[in-house]
Amino acid sequence: MSRANAPLAGVRIADFTIHAAGPYCTHLLSQLGAECIKIESRTRPDAFRKPHAVYGRMSAATFDQVSANKLSVRLNLKQPEAVELAKRLVVVSDLAAESFRPGVMKRLGLDFDALRQAKKDVILLSLSSCGQSGPDSHFAGYAPLFGAWGGLGSMTGYSDGPPVEMRHVMDHSAGLHAAAATMAALHQRRRTGMAQHVDLAAREVASAMIGDALVQASVGATPERPGNGDLAMAPHGVYATAKPDRWLTLAVRSDAEWHKLLEVLGHSCSDARFVTRQGRVQHREALDALVTQWLAPCDGDALAQRLQQAGICAHVSWTMQDIAADPHLLSRKALVEVSAPDIPPRLAVGAPARFGRTTDVGIRRLTPELGQDEDYVFGELLGLSTAQRQDLEAREIIL
Repeated sequence: MSRANAPLAGVRIADFTIHAAGPYCTHLLSQLGAECIKIESRTRPDAFRKPHAVYGRMSAATFDQVSANKLSVRLNLKQPEAVELAKRLVVVSDLAAESFRPGVMKRLGLDFDALRQAKKDVILLSLSSCGQSGPDSHFAGYAPLFGAWGGLGSMTGYSDGPPVEMRHVMDHSAGLHAAAATMAALHQRRRTGMAQHVDLAAREVASAMIGDALVQASVGATPERPGNGDLAMAPHGVYATAKPDRWLTLAVRSDAEWHKLLEVLGHSCSDARFVTRQGRVQHREALDALVTQWLAPCDGDALAQRLQQAGICAHVSWTMQDIAADPHLLSRKALVEVSAPDIPPRLAVGAPARFGRTTDVGIRRLTPELGQDEDYVFGELLGLSTAQRQDLEAREIIL
């Protein structure tokens, strides 16, 4: 089921993850060629298979995005025989991944020590809110909590406003860190043959993103929420233009670029506060008010092109419609069209990385139906006969 030329071809994952952060980790690995077997049950399916009104969607769009490529099997892990089948699946896999609250895998009999008895060189990724140890390890959490508790929310937003709730960016950032850590564990095992328990706390991922602010706080300073500002560049921000929802993102790095900006806009500025970069940074609020006034009547898209030609970093903040229609992203297969008998053709996000020696990465199949791949997994990989599987289903081991 894995792609022969992909970077992770031949790697198999027993995937116990749920919701978004853990599934995004295994989704990234699957896009790089790993075979990922998602383990659920009819009574405990992944919550994101269901409509999720919190995100304004009455269809399972989030599940589609993090579960494409994956295979699906059903195991009722409340049953000891199902747990034994799960262990057998881990034995024929290269790693296992889970994103439950700490303690859940131990209660199921599938924690690191139990899996290591079944497979001496097992790799287990555990992605949780606060990690597997420490006084806060019992806390459950979702993406908004990760960003809030890790401090990233406090450093995000306007300086005179409240902290900003972080959602998918936290799930995906935690998943990305988990994928990198898991590949490092795979590399170490190939060198040493050692088992490894990768313990990743999403809350700590958020803190890792604000290292400069933590350093300031550690020496007694009070870090300020920067909004769209920058400590070294001005003007630096997002500005309204003439058309609704065409906000121009602008970053001016030097005095030379400042003069280029004035030239492109057809303005002059004799204000002594804005002559040098240091002065513009010091008086950024007054400068932002002036730039806001200048840009309000402009065509954002046309101006962005002119500024780019002048060597200034600028672009309109694109909507999803802009991205879906972008020839550049389509040509690089960053967006790919997918379809199925019961699903009309639509775009999905492809692999974000390119490899010079293979194009065999990205989405190769749509989201699986629950239990769709049991003939292969239970039949071919685990060697269960049809009669054995029918018996397990009758006794709700496979459920």
